[in-house]
Amino acid sequence: MASTKLSPVKWLPLIIITTCATVLWHISPPEGLSAPAWHSAIVFIATIACIVAKVLPIGAVGLIGITVFALTYAAGSKTASDAILVALSDLNSSLIWLIVVAFMIARGFIKTGLGRRIALQMIRLLGKRTLGLAYGLAVADLILSPAMPSNTARCGGVIYPIADSLARSFDSRPEDESRNKIGTFLITCIGNVNDVTAAMFMTGYTGNLLAMKLAANAGVTLTWGSWFVAAVVPCLASLIIVPLLVYWLTKPEIKYTPDAPELAKSELAKMGNMTRSEWIMAATVVLLLVLWIFGDALGVDATTASFVGLSFLLLSGVLTWEDVKSEKGAWDTLIWFAALLMMANQLKKLGFTSWFGDEIGKYVGIVMGDSSWILILLILNAAYFYTHYFFASGNAQIAALYAVFLGVGISLHIPAAPMALMLAFTSSLYCSLTQYSHARGPILFGAGYVPTGTWWKTGFVVSLFNQAIFLTLGLAWWKIIGLY
Repeated sequence: MASTKLSPVKWLPLIIITTCATVLWHISPPEGLSAPAWHSAIVFIATIACIVAKVLPIGAVGLIGITVFALTYAAGSKTASDAILVALSDLNSSLIWLIVVAFMIARGFIKTGLGRRIALQMIRLLGKRTLGLAYGLAVADLILSPAMPSNTARCGGVIYPIADSLARSFDSRPEDESRNKIGTFLITCIGNVNDVTAAMFMTGYTGNLLAMKLAANAGVTLTWGSWFVAAVVPCLASLIIVPLLVYWLTKPEIKYTPDAPELAKSELAKMGNMTRSEWIMAATVVLLLVLWIFGDALGVDATTASFVGLSFLLLSGVLTWEDVKSEKGAWDTLIWFAALLMMANQLKKLGFTSWFGDEIGKYVGIVMGDSSWILILLILNAAYFYTHYFFASGNAQIAALYAVFLGVGISLHIPAAPMALMLAFTSSLYCSLTQYSHARGPILFGAGYVPTGTWWKTGFVVSLFNQAIFLTLGLAWWKIIGLY
Protein backbone atom coordinates (compact mmCIF):
# COMPACT_ATOMS: atom_id res chain seq x y z
CA MET A 1 0.00 0.00 0.00
CA ALA A 2 1.48 3.34 -1.07
CA SER A 3 2.20 5.76 1.72
CA THR A 4 0.80 9.28 1.50
CA LYS A 5 2.78 12.27 2.61
CA LEU A 6 1.14 14.68 4.96
CA SER A 7 0.75 18.26 3.80
CA PRO A 8 3.65 20.44 4.93
CA VAL A 9 1.24 23.34 5.44
CA LYS A 10 0.40 24.31 9.02
CA TRP A 11 -3.26 24.92 8.35
CA LEU A 12 -4.44 26.07 11.78
CA PRO A 13 -2.10 29.11 12.07
CA LEU A 14 -2.70 29.88 8.38
CA ILE A 15 -6.47 29.93 8.89
CA ILE A 16 -6.16 32.10 12.01
CA ILE A 17 -3.82 34.58 10.28
CA THR A 18 -6.01 34.73 7.16
CA THR A 19 -9.16 35.27 9.23
CA CYS A 20 -7.58 38.10 11.24
CA ALA A 21 -6.24 39.73 8.07
CA THR A 22 -9.67 39.51 6.39
CA VAL A 23 -11.38 41.17 9.36
CA LEU A 24 -8.79 43.96 9.49
CA TRP A 25 -9.08 44.48 5.71
CA HIS A 26 -12.73 45.48 6.10
CA ILE A 27 -12.06 47.93 8.94
CA SER A 28 -11.67 51.57 7.98
CA PRO A 29 -8.03 52.78 8.01
CA PRO A 30 -6.89 54.79 11.04
CA GLU A 31 -6.86 58.56 10.65
CA GLY A 32 -3.93 59.71 8.56
CA LEU A 33 -3.68 56.50 6.51
CA SER A 34 -4.96 55.83 3.01
CA ALA A 35 -6.76 52.59 2.17
CA PRO A 36 -3.83 51.30 0.02
CA ALA A 37 -1.39 51.96 2.89
CA TRP A 38 -3.66 50.11 5.32
CA HIS A 39 -4.23 47.17 2.98
CA SER A 40 -0.52 46.87 2.14
CA ALA A 41 0.31 46.83 5.85
CA ILE A 42 -2.23 44.04 6.45
CA VAL A 43 -0.78 41.82 3.72
CA PHE A 44 2.75 42.56 4.95
CA ILE A 45 1.97 41.77 8.60
CA ALA A 46 0.11 38.59 7.59
CA THR A 47 3.14 37.50 5.53
CA ILE A 48 5.49 38.10 8.48
CA ALA A 49 3.12 36.23 10.79
CA CYS A 50 3.12 33.24 8.42
CA ILE A 51 6.93 33.26 8.36
CA VAL A 52 7.13 33.40 12.17
CA ALA A 53 4.50 30.64 12.50
CA LYS A 54 6.39 28.57 9.88
CA VAL A 55 3.20 27.95 7.94
CA LEU A 56 5.45 26.99 5.01
CA PRO A 57 9.16 27.50 4.20
CA ILE A 58 10.00 31.20 3.95
CA GLY A 59 10.40 31.12 0.16
CA ALA A 60 6.96 29.58 -0.28
CA VAL A 61 5.42 32.18 2.04
CA GLY A 62 7.12 34.92 0.03
CA LEU A 63 5.70 33.57 -3.23
CA ILE A 64 2.19 33.39 -1.79
CA GLY A 65 2.61 36.89 -0.34
CA ILE A 66 3.45 38.26 -3.80
CA THR A 67 0.41 36.47 -5.22
CA VAL A 68 -1.98 37.84 -2.58
CA PHE A 69 -0.55 41.35 -2.94
CA ALA A 70 -1.29 41.25 -6.67
CA LEU A 71 -4.73 39.61 -6.40
CA THR A 72 -6.00 42.08 -3.79
CA TYR A 73 -4.64 45.21 -5.54
CA ALA A 74 -3.25 46.02 -2.08
CA ALA A 75 -1.17 49.02 -3.19
CA GLY A 76 -4.17 50.65 -4.87
CA SER A 77 -3.42 49.60 -8.46
CA LYS A 78 -6.20 50.27 -10.97
CA THR A 79 -5.60 47.34 -13.32
CA ALA A 80 -4.52 43.73 -12.95
CA SER A 81 -1.38 44.31 -15.00
CA ASP A 82 -0.37 47.23 -12.75
CA ALA A 83 -1.02 45.12 -9.65
CA ILE A 84 1.30 42.30 -10.73
CA LEU A 85 3.96 44.78 -11.88
CA VAL A 86 3.97 46.30 -8.39
CA ALA A 87 4.05 42.85 -6.74
CA LEU A 88 7.05 41.82 -8.85
CA SER A 89 8.75 45.21 -8.83
CA ASP A 90 11.67 44.25 -6.61
CA LEU A 91 12.66 41.05 -8.40
CA ASN A 92 14.87 43.30 -10.53
CA SER A 93 16.46 44.97 -7.49
CA SER A 94 20.25 45.12 -7.76
CA LEU A 95 20.42 44.58 -4.00
CA ILE A 96 18.63 41.23 -4.26
CA TRP A 97 20.87 40.09 -7.09
CA LEU A 98 23.93 41.03 -5.05
CA ILE A 99 22.76 38.60 -2.37
CA VAL A 100 21.85 35.87 -4.85
CA VAL A 101 25.18 36.01 -6.68
CA ALA A 102 27.15 36.23 -3.43
CA PHE A 103 25.44 33.00 -2.27
CA MET A 104 26.68 31.32 -5.44
CA ILE A 105 30.21 32.63 -5.00
CA ALA A 106 30.21 31.40 -1.39
CA ARG A 107 29.54 27.88 -2.68
CA GLY A 108 33.10 27.95 -3.99
CA PHE A 109 34.52 28.05 -0.43
CA ILE A 110 32.92 24.72 0.38
CA LYS A 111 33.37 23.08 -3.02
CA THR A 112 37.11 23.87 -3.25
CA GLY A 113 37.79 23.17 0.43
CA LEU A 114 39.34 26.61 0.89
CA GLY A 115 37.07 27.43 3.83
CA ARG A 116 38.08 24.27 5.67
CA ARG A 117 41.76 24.86 4.90
CA ILE A 118 41.59 28.38 6.35
CA ALA A 119 39.97 27.10 9.56
CA LEU A 120 42.55 24.32 9.97
CA GLN A 121 45.39 26.79 9.41
CA MET A 122 44.03 29.01 12.17
CA ILE A 123 43.88 26.03 14.54
CA ARG A 124 47.44 25.09 13.62
CA LEU A 125 48.61 28.58 14.52
CA LEU A 126 46.47 29.33 17.59
CA GLY A 127 45.25 26.01 18.93
CA LYS A 128 47.60 25.12 21.79
CA ARG A 129 45.03 26.28 24.35
CA THR A 130 41.28 25.82 24.45
CA LEU A 131 40.78 29.57 24.21
CA GLY A 132 43.21 29.67 21.31
CA LEU A 133 41.06 27.14 19.45
CA ALA A 134 38.08 29.46 19.82
CA TYR A 135 40.06 32.43 18.52
CA GLY A 136 41.36 30.34 15.63
CA LEU A 137 37.83 29.43 14.58
CA ALA A 138 36.77 33.05 15.08
CA VAL A 139 39.51 34.33 12.77
CA ALA A 140 38.55 31.72 10.17
CA ASP A 141 34.92 32.86 10.35
CA LEU A 142 36.07 36.48 10.01
CA ILE A 143 38.14 35.72 6.90
CA LEU A 144 35.23 33.93 5.23
CA SER A 145 32.51 36.43 6.15
CA PRO A 146 33.01 39.23 3.55
CA ALA A 147 32.23 36.90 0.64
CA MET A 148 29.85 34.47 2.35
CA PRO A 149 26.48 36.14 3.03
CA SER A 150 24.92 33.01 4.48
CA ASN A 151 26.16 33.03 8.05
CA THR A 152 24.28 29.76 8.47
CA ALA A 153 26.40 28.11 5.76
CA ARG A 154 29.55 29.74 7.10
CA CYS A 155 29.04 28.65 10.69
CA GLY A 156 27.06 25.46 10.18
CA GLY A 157 28.73 24.25 7.00
CA VAL A 158 32.39 25.21 7.51
CA ILE A 159 33.16 26.07 11.14
CA TYR A 160 30.86 23.67 13.02
CA PRO A 161 32.16 20.40 11.49
CA ILE A 162 35.71 21.34 12.51
CA ALA A 163 34.62 22.37 16.04
CA ASP A 164 32.71 19.09 16.38
CA SER A 165 35.74 17.10 15.22
CA LEU A 166 37.98 18.94 17.68
CA ALA A 167 35.61 18.26 20.58
CA ARG A 168 35.44 14.56 19.78
CA SER A 169 39.23 14.35 19.46
CA PHE A 170 39.40 15.34 23.14
CA ASP A 171 36.74 12.74 24.01
CA SER A 172 34.12 15.47 24.56
CA ARG A 173 30.86 14.06 23.25
CA PRO A 174 27.35 15.54 23.06
CA GLU A 175 25.49 12.56 24.51
CA ASP A 176 26.90 12.74 28.06
CA GLU A 177 28.59 15.02 30.60
CA SER A 178 31.88 14.78 28.70
CA ARG A 179 30.46 17.66 26.64
CA ASN A 180 31.67 19.93 29.45
CA LYS A 181 35.30 19.11 28.68
CA ILE A 182 35.42 21.37 25.63
CA GLY A 183 32.43 20.73 23.34
CA THR A 184 29.93 23.02 25.06
CA PHE A 185 32.41 25.89 25.01
CA LEU A 186 33.41 25.52 21.36
CA ILE A 187 29.88 25.16 19.98
CA THR A 188 28.51 28.00 22.12
CA CYS A 189 31.42 30.21 21.12
CA ILE A 190 31.24 29.72 17.36
CA GLY A 191 27.57 30.73 17.34
CA ASN A 192 28.11 33.95 19.30
CA VAL A 193 31.23 34.81 17.30
CA ASN A 194 29.31 34.25 14.07
CA ASP A 195 26.95 37.07 15.06
CA VAL A 196 29.88 39.48 15.31
CA THR A 197 31.47 38.49 12.00
CA ALA A 198 28.03 38.81 10.38
CA ALA A 199 27.78 42.38 11.65
CA MET A 200 31.24 43.47 10.48
CA PHE A 201 30.63 43.24 6.74
CA MET A 202 27.58 44.29 4.78
CA THR A 203 27.90 41.06 2.79
CA GLY A 204 28.40 38.93 5.92
CA TYR A 205 24.68 38.30 6.42
CA THR A 206 21.64 38.63 4.15
CA GLY A 207 19.81 40.68 6.77
CA ASN A 208 22.44 43.42 6.55
CA LEU A 209 21.47 44.16 2.96
CA LEU A 210 17.80 44.33 3.86
CA ALA A 211 18.62 46.74 6.70
CA MET A 212 20.75 48.80 4.31
CA LYS A 213 17.83 49.17 1.90
CA LEU A 214 15.40 50.11 4.66
CA ALA A 215 17.91 52.64 6.00
CA ALA A 216 18.19 54.14 2.50
CA ASN A 217 14.40 54.57 2.49
CA ALA A 218 14.84 56.71 5.61
CA GLY A 219 17.59 58.78 4.00
CA VAL A 220 20.65 57.00 5.45
CA THR A 221 22.98 55.84 2.68
CA LEU A 222 25.31 52.96 3.57
CA THR A 223 27.89 51.54 1.16
CA TRP A 224 30.04 48.43 1.62
CA GLY A 225 32.97 50.61 2.65
CA SER A 226 31.08 52.95 4.98
CA TRP A 227 29.45 49.94 6.70
CA PHE A 228 32.85 48.33 7.28
CA VAL A 229 34.43 51.53 8.61
CA ALA A 230 31.56 52.00 11.07
CA ALA A 231 31.63 48.35 12.16
CA VAL A 232 35.33 47.57 12.39
CA VAL A 233 36.17 49.08 15.79
CA PRO A 234 33.19 47.85 17.88
CA CYS A 235 33.13 44.49 16.07
CA LEU A 236 36.83 43.84 16.67
CA ALA A 237 36.31 44.69 20.34
CA SER A 238 33.41 42.22 20.51
CA LEU A 239 35.44 39.61 18.65
CA ILE A 240 38.14 39.86 21.32
CA ILE A 241 35.76 39.85 24.30
CA VAL A 242 33.10 37.31 23.26
CA PRO A 243 35.33 34.17 23.36
CA LEU A 244 36.67 35.24 26.76
CA LEU A 245 33.15 35.82 28.03
CA VAL A 246 31.85 32.46 26.73
CA TYR A 247 34.93 30.76 28.23
CA TRP A 248 34.09 32.27 31.63
CA LEU A 249 30.40 31.36 31.36
CA THR A 250 30.80 27.75 30.16
CA LYS A 251 34.01 26.91 32.09
CA PRO A 252 35.48 24.15 29.88
CA GLU A 253 37.27 21.45 31.87
CA ILE A 254 40.13 21.17 29.37
CA LYS A 255 42.28 24.31 29.37
CA TYR A 256 45.21 23.19 27.24
CA THR A 257 45.03 21.50 23.82
CA PRO A 258 48.63 20.81 22.74
CA ASP A 259 47.47 18.07 20.35
CA ALA A 260 45.12 20.32 18.37
CA PRO A 261 47.80 21.92 16.15
CA GLU A 262 49.11 18.45 15.28
CA LEU A 263 45.59 17.30 14.46
CA ALA A 264 45.18 20.32 12.18
CA LYS A 265 48.54 19.61 10.53
CA SER A 266 47.48 16.01 9.91
CA GLU A 267 44.24 17.12 8.27
CA LEU A 268 46.08 19.71 6.18
CA ALA A 269 48.55 17.05 5.08
CA LYS A 270 45.63 14.93 3.88
CA MET A 271 44.36 17.89 1.88
CA GLY A 272 47.78 18.39 0.27
CA ASN A 273 48.97 21.62 -1.30
CA MET A 274 46.49 24.28 -2.34
CA THR A 275 44.83 23.30 -5.56
CA ARG A 276 44.37 25.48 -8.63
CA SER A 277 40.69 25.89 -7.71
CA GLU A 278 41.55 27.10 -4.20
CA TRP A 279 44.01 29.68 -5.56
CA ILE A 280 41.41 30.94 -8.03
CA MET A 281 38.80 31.10 -5.24
CA ALA A 282 41.20 33.11 -3.05
CA ALA A 283 42.02 35.46 -5.95
CA THR A 284 38.29 35.95 -6.61
CA VAL A 285 37.68 36.99 -3.01
CA VAL A 286 40.53 39.52 -3.18
CA LEU A 287 39.12 40.87 -6.44
CA LEU A 288 35.66 41.20 -4.90
CA LEU A 289 36.98 43.05 -1.86
CA VAL A 290 38.87 45.51 -4.08
CA LEU A 291 35.79 46.15 -6.22
CA TRP A 292 33.47 46.48 -3.21
CA ILE A 293 35.80 48.82 -1.31
CA PHE A 294 36.92 50.98 -4.25
CA GLY A 295 33.89 50.50 -6.48
CA ASP A 296 32.89 54.17 -6.49
CA ALA A 297 36.35 55.26 -7.64
CA LEU A 298 36.53 52.48 -10.24
CA GLY A 299 33.00 53.03 -11.52
CA VAL A 300 31.86 49.50 -10.62
CA ASP A 301 28.59 48.92 -8.75
CA ALA A 302 28.65 46.42 -5.87
CA THR A 303 26.22 44.10 -7.66
CA THR A 304 28.21 44.30 -10.89
CA ALA A 305 31.29 43.37 -8.86
CA SER A 306 29.56 40.23 -7.59
CA PHE A 307 28.66 39.27 -11.17
CA VAL A 308 32.31 39.78 -12.15
CA GLY A 309 33.36 37.40 -9.37
CA LEU A 310 30.82 34.74 -10.35
CA SER A 311 31.74 35.05 -14.04
CA PHE A 312 35.41 34.58 -13.13
CA LEU A 313 34.60 31.39 -11.20
CA LEU A 314 32.48 30.04 -14.08
CA LEU A 315 35.08 30.82 -16.75
CA SER A 316 37.82 29.20 -14.67
CA GLY A 317 35.74 26.07 -14.03
CA VAL A 318 35.82 26.46 -10.25
CA LEU A 319 32.03 26.58 -10.38
CA THR A 320 29.86 25.00 -13.06
CA TRP A 321 26.43 26.07 -14.22
CA GLU A 322 25.08 23.00 -12.42
CA ASP A 323 26.55 24.41 -9.18
CA VAL A 324 24.77 27.69 -9.83
CA LYS A 325 21.44 25.99 -10.60
CA SER A 326 21.66 23.79 -7.52
CA GLU A 327 22.36 26.65 -5.08
CA LYS A 328 18.93 26.41 -3.46
CA GLY A 329 19.64 29.03 -0.80
CA ALA A 330 20.24 31.68 -3.46
CA TRP A 331 17.02 31.02 -5.37
CA ASP A 332 15.04 30.73 -2.14
CA THR A 333 16.42 34.10 -1.02
CA LEU A 334 15.54 35.66 -4.37
CA ILE A 335 11.83 34.95 -3.80
CA TRP A 336 11.34 35.79 -0.12
CA PHE A 337 13.66 38.79 -0.18
CA ALA A 338 11.86 40.22 -3.22
CA ALA A 339 8.50 39.77 -1.48
CA LEU A 340 9.50 41.41 1.79
CA LEU A 341 11.45 44.21 0.11
CA MET A 342 8.58 44.98 -2.24
CA MET A 343 6.10 45.23 0.63
CA ALA A 344 8.47 47.30 2.77
CA ASN A 345 9.04 49.70 -0.13
CA GLN A 346 5.30 50.02 -0.72
CA LEU A 347 4.71 50.77 2.96
CA LYS A 348 7.32 53.53 2.72
CA LYS A 349 5.92 54.87 -0.55
CA LEU A 350 2.31 54.87 0.69
CA GLY A 351 3.22 56.62 3.96
CA PHE A 352 2.55 53.80 6.43
CA THR A 353 6.11 53.58 7.79
CA SER A 354 6.44 57.27 8.61
CA TRP A 355 2.88 57.41 10.03
CA PHE A 356 3.46 54.41 12.30
CA GLY A 357 6.86 55.71 13.44
CA ASP A 358 5.41 59.14 14.23
CA GLU A 359 2.49 57.65 16.19
CA ILE A 360 4.75 55.51 18.37
CA GLY A 361 7.26 58.34 18.66
CA LYS A 362 4.58 60.60 20.15
CA TYR A 363 3.89 58.20 23.00
CA VAL A 364 7.57 57.43 23.63
CA GLY A 365 8.34 61.13 23.56
CA ILE A 366 5.72 61.83 26.23
CA VAL A 367 7.19 59.14 28.50
CA MET A 368 10.86 60.04 27.90
CA GLY A 369 10.36 63.79 28.04
CA ASP A 370 13.65 65.68 27.56
CA SER A 371 15.89 62.66 28.10
CA SER A 372 19.23 62.41 26.30
CA TRP A 373 18.99 60.89 22.83
CA ILE A 374 21.65 58.37 23.86
CA LEU A 375 19.36 57.08 26.63
CA ILE A 376 16.45 56.88 24.19
CA LEU A 377 18.69 55.04 21.72
CA LEU A 378 19.68 52.57 24.45
CA ILE A 379 16.03 51.86 25.33
CA LEU A 380 14.82 51.55 21.73
CA ASN A 381 17.74 49.30 20.78
CA ALA A 382 17.16 47.06 23.81
CA ALA A 383 13.46 46.81 22.93
CA TYR A 384 14.36 45.87 19.35
CA PHE A 385 17.02 43.41 20.57
CA TYR A 386 14.86 41.46 23.01
CA THR A 387 11.80 41.44 20.79
CA HIS A 388 13.79 38.78 18.96
CA TYR A 389 12.75 36.25 21.60
CA PHE A 390 9.42 36.23 19.74
CA PHE A 391 10.89 35.71 16.26
CA ALA A 392 12.23 32.54 14.64
CA SER A 393 13.86 34.46 11.80
CA GLY A 394 16.28 37.35 11.92
CA ASN A 395 15.24 38.56 8.48
CA ALA A 396 11.55 38.48 9.42
CA GLN A 397 12.19 40.81 12.35
CA ILE A 398 14.24 43.19 10.19
CA ALA A 399 11.47 43.34 7.62
CA ALA A 400 8.78 43.82 10.27
CA LEU A 401 10.40 46.19 12.74
CA TYR A 402 13.62 47.80 11.48
CA ALA A 403 11.96 50.65 9.60
CA VAL A 404 9.48 51.19 12.45
CA PHE A 405 12.16 51.52 15.15
CA LEU A 406 14.31 53.65 12.86
CA GLY A 407 11.36 55.96 12.20
CA VAL A 408 10.61 56.23 15.93
CA GLY A 409 14.23 57.07 16.70
CA ILE A 410 14.44 59.75 14.03
CA SER A 411 11.13 61.27 15.17
CA LEU A 412 12.62 61.52 18.67
CA HIS A 413 15.62 63.44 17.28
CA ILE A 414 18.19 60.65 17.50
CA PRO A 415 20.81 61.28 14.77
CA ALA A 416 19.80 59.14 11.81
CA ALA A 417 23.14 57.41 11.10
CA PRO A 418 23.78 56.09 14.66
CA MET A 419 20.17 54.94 14.91
CA ALA A 420 20.32 53.12 11.56
CA LEU A 421 23.68 51.51 12.36
CA MET A 422 22.74 50.39 15.88
CA LEU A 423 19.61 48.65 14.63
CA ALA A 424 21.48 47.14 11.69
CA PHE A 425 24.25 45.69 13.86
CA THR A 426 21.75 44.51 16.46
CA SER A 427 19.99 42.62 13.66
CA SER A 428 23.06 40.37 13.51
CA LEU A 429 23.94 40.35 17.20
CA TYR A 430 20.57 39.05 18.40
CA CYS A 431 20.82 35.78 16.44
CA SER A 432 22.23 33.74 19.36
CA LEU A 433 19.67 34.75 21.98
CA THR A 434 17.88 31.41 21.63
CA GLN A 435 18.35 28.16 19.72
CA TYR A 436 15.31 28.92 17.53
CA SER A 437 16.02 32.55 16.66
CA HIS A 438 18.20 31.90 13.62
CA ALA A 439 18.51 29.16 10.99
CA ARG A 440 21.98 28.33 12.34
CA GLY A 441 20.53 27.51 15.77
CA PRO A 442 19.03 24.09 14.98
CA ILE A 443 22.38 22.95 13.54
CA LEU A 444 24.39 23.91 16.61
CA PHE A 445 21.73 23.08 19.21
CA GLY A 446 20.79 19.87 17.44
CA ALA A 447 24.34 18.62 17.87
CA GLY A 448 23.56 18.17 21.57
CA TYR A 449 26.58 19.89 23.10
CA VAL A 450 24.77 22.92 24.54
CA PRO A 451 21.91 22.52 27.09
CA THR A 452 19.02 24.95 26.73
CA GLY A 453 19.82 26.73 30.00
CA THR A 454 23.44 27.29 28.98
CA TRP A 455 22.40 28.58 25.56
CA TRP A 456 19.89 31.09 26.94
CA LYS A 457 22.14 32.27 29.79
CA THR A 458 25.14 32.76 27.52
CA GLY A 459 23.09 34.41 24.79
CA PHE A 460 21.62 36.92 27.23
CA VAL A 461 24.90 37.83 28.96
CA VAL A 462 26.75 38.19 25.64
CA SER A 463 23.89 40.37 24.37
CA LEU A 464 24.40 42.77 27.29
CA PHE A 465 28.13 43.05 26.63
CA ASN A 466 27.66 43.56 22.89
CA GLN A 467 25.15 46.35 23.46
CA ALA A 468 27.49 47.98 25.97
CA ILE A 469 30.36 47.87 23.46
CA PHE A 470 28.34 49.36 20.61
CA LEU A 471 26.70 52.04 22.77
CA THR A 472 30.04 53.20 24.19
CA LEU A 473 32.96 52.40 21.92
CA GLY A 474 30.71 52.29 18.87
CA LEU A 475 29.16 55.72 19.47
CA ALA A 476 32.56 57.21 20.29
CA TRP A 477 34.03 55.79 17.07
CA TRP A 478 31.10 57.04 14.96
CA LYS A 479 31.60 60.50 16.47
CA ILE A 480 35.28 60.41 15.50
CA ILE A 481 34.53 59.46 11.88
CA GLY A 482 31.85 62.15 11.64
CA LEU A 483 28.63 60.17 11.47
CA TYR A 484 26.92 62.60 13.88
